[in-house]
Amino acid sequence: MTTMGLLLTVLLAQSPYYSPDEARAVFREANEAYSRGEYSAAEEGYRRLLEHGHGGADVLYNLGTAHLAQRELGAAVLYLERARREGASGPDVDANLAVARAQQLDKVVGEASDVPLLERLADATDARLVTLLFLGLWVSGFLLLVARRFVSNGQRLWVLAGAVVALVGAVPAAALMATHAWVRANVHEAVVLSATAQAREFPSTGGRVAFEVHEGLKVRVLESRDGYVRIRLRNGLEGWTEQDAVSTL
Repeated sequence: MTTMGLLLTVLLAQSPYYSPDEARAVFREANEAYSRGEYSAAEEGYRRLLEHGHGGADVLYNLGTAHLAQRELGAAVLYLERARREGASGPDVDANLAVARAQQLDKVVGEASDVPLLERLADATDARLVTLLFLGLWVSGFLLLVARRFVSNGQRLWVLAGAVVALVGAVPAAALMATHAWVRANVHEAVVLSATAQAREFPSTGGRVAFEVHEGLKVRVLESRDGYVRIRLRNGLEGWTEQDAVSTL
């Protein structure tokens, strides 16, 4: 790192808030560090951006890839999943998540068999696209209804038909929006960060260990109590593990 770059890093580390120009400078330096193979330095830069309010899908994705390059599977999956929830999509996100999951120790048998329909619908559709689709159809329908008053008699039937199609099409889009809202409010997922986390039959060190999970595994969080969380695997297996062993998405 150059003297000027080091000075910039020190000054920005002491600043409670980054201006857009400062954030771009930190992001650029972190990317350059990553391209040089200095993954720890890149990780530090991306993390500083998050701490100073300059997150977003790109920062989360790059932070996840920096962790993945260091074989830190728990943090890699955590930030890649957060990036996807922030709108990052495409083959790069899916490919890096696939690489991380291929290195995980846990292979949950039958993990897709008990997933409820609403959750599968939410997982298979993009919330932002669904929202845009609903708004587009809903607004188009009402605009067509208004436009019907200003067209000739011969065109009114076609305009009315277009409005009906748009408004009827908005109904399933609204249902999908409600599905995403319900899943966000009721389904809480987390990623295991500890190398090994023991899942016990009840929330205490005296509880019998029912099974173990390892870093990078995504689990459902059902409740928390006394520094423990009750987790459920996607095959239905449940147990209590220490709250610090996981991080919520």
